[in-house]
Amino acid sequence: MNLRSSSMIAAACLALVAASACADGAPTPRTAKGAASSGHVLPMTAAARKPNDSGVSIQYRVEGAATVGRAISVVLQFDGVSDPAGATARLTADAGLTLATSSNLTLPAGKSTTATATVTSDREGLAYLNVFVTQNGAMSIVAIPIQTGASVPAMKAAGELKSSAEGEKIISLPAKEPK
Repeated sequence: MNLRSSSMIAAACLALVAASACADGAPTPRTAKGAASSGHVLPMTAAARKPNDSGVSIQYRVEGAATVGRAISVVLQFDGVSDPAGATARLTADAGLTLATSSNLTLPAGKSTTATATVTSDREGLAYLNVFVTQNGAMSIVAIPIQTGASVPAMKAAGELKSSAEGEKIISLPAKEPK
C-alpha cells in the first residue's frame, strides 16, 4: 500500500466517523458562551450508583447556566435496562424549579434512551431535578443540581466528614438538645 492510498483510507475513515456522529439524530447541544459553535460538546456526568439500585445507569448534562425566568435543558441518558418489560423514569422538580416537559418516560429494554428535560428557575439558589428510575421493582433516585445565580452554596461548618463501612461518605452532625 502506498502513501496516497493510506491517506485516502484515513480521510474516508474520518468522514465516516463524522457522518455517523451527525446521523444519530441528537441535536447539537447548546452550551454557555457558544461552546457548541466551536464543536465542543460538554461531557455527561455519570450519576452515582448504589449496589441495590434499579440497575439502570444514568448520565446527565445541564446545558448552559441557569438564570431566573429562563428555561434551560438537562440532557438525560439511560443505559442498562435489562428487564424485557423495560423500565420507567419519573421526573420531579424541587420548589423553585418548574419542569416544562413530560415527567414520565418509558425506557425500552436493551437500548440507550436519551431525553431532554426543560426546567425554569423562579429564584436564585440551588434546586434539584429529581429522577426516579424503576426496573424489576427496584428504584434508583438521582438528584441533579441546578444552580441559579452566582451564589454558590456552602456547607455549614458544623459537622465532620466520615466514611461508612461500605465506603459511602457521611457528614456527622452534632445532635441538638431539646429546649
